[in-house]
Amino acid sequence: MSTSSPSLSELTAHPVIQAPMAGGVSRPELAAAVSEAGGLGFLAAGYKTPEAMYEEIRQLRQLTGRPFGVNLFMPQPRTTDPSAVDVYREQLAGEATWYETELGDTDVTTDDAYEAKLAILHDDPVPVVSFHFGCPTRRVLARFAQLGTCTVVTATSVAEARAVQAAGAHAVCLQGIEAGGHQGTHRDDAQGDRGSAGIGLLSLITQVKEAVELPLIAAGGLMRGQQIAAVLAAGAVAGQLGTAFVPTEESGAHPLHKQALTSPLFTRTELTRAFSGRPARGLVNRFLREHGPYAPAAYPQLHYLTAGLRKAAAKAKDPQAMALWAGQGHRLARELPAGQLVEVLAAELAEARTALAGSPS
Repeated sequence: MSTSSPSLSELTAHPVIQAPMAGGVSRPELAAAVSEAGGLGFLAAGYKTPEAMYEEIRQLRQLTGRPFGVNLFMPQPRTTDPSAVDVYREQLAGEATWYETELGDTDVTTDDAYEAKLAILHDDPVPVVSFHFGCPTRRVLARFAQLGTCTVVTATSVAEARAVQAAGAHAVCLQGIEAGGHQGTHRDDAQGDRGSAGIGLLSLITQVKEAVELPLIAAGGLMRGQQIAAVLAAGAVAGQLGTAFVPTEESGAHPLHKQALTSPLFTRTELTRAFSGRPARGLVNRFLREHGPYAPAAYPQLHYLTAGLRKAAAKAKDPQAMALWAGQGHRLARELPAGQLVEVLAAELAEARTALAGSPS
């Protein structure tokens, strides 16, 4: 029996979505606080086992009865050149010695337990499921629609947004080049590393708005309610914020990561493959500077290769070898409880809309 999936506007009081941030940042406590405040909280299933994903959903449901989302990573093709990974492993040998740890195993599966996670979300549906690093098949999206689950797929270009619409998703999350963390491109094109890849968020919204009819969620560098007002005016239905929620007390980010967002030691961000093998925006630190230029296109192999290093650096309280994911607006980060941040963003948004409405034409 088919069930009508709710629209995004029906799920939230405010057009504020907390981005799913893998690696432990998007804890149930964070998602619950955002949803309770009238936004849409998200869990990140990436890198987690199906069992861990299920347990986090269970915990979140105990914390809130409000709608929330779960984000999945799409399976990746096994096209990585093993020799390129071996060369990078040799380059990182000194790092492993310095931090007294071992480099990780790169003989890993590249599907992130996708099918098993789908099965759990089919058996025990959640309000929203989103996808990163590609677009699901029509069959997968149609199954969620039958269950009453709203589906969202990340896109970074007009072509990807058109593919999302053709596959039958309910909405597309447009990720501008300003966004922190991993770029959600459907295909990892190493040619794009030469500086021409990526579109700014406002330009992307405008282009996609004229190409597809799906509701658009805007992501990339958003830190203030005024910026949310700008993307809504451009045609989006909601803003998705990640970096803004990293320093909140409910976030699972490491304290050094939270502090680094506004530290004078870290003044800019850059897209890098240094930590994971896929382009991701983070604060420029020593590891990124020294190894970024040589990191091959090898995701998720490099993620697992450097996992121990990153943990050892955090244990040693050394942010210079941690993956400090951050968007271009990181200097605007505010240390507030997540629920209060949603309320502040909503108030700023309302004020900006009032100002726009009162502006002379």
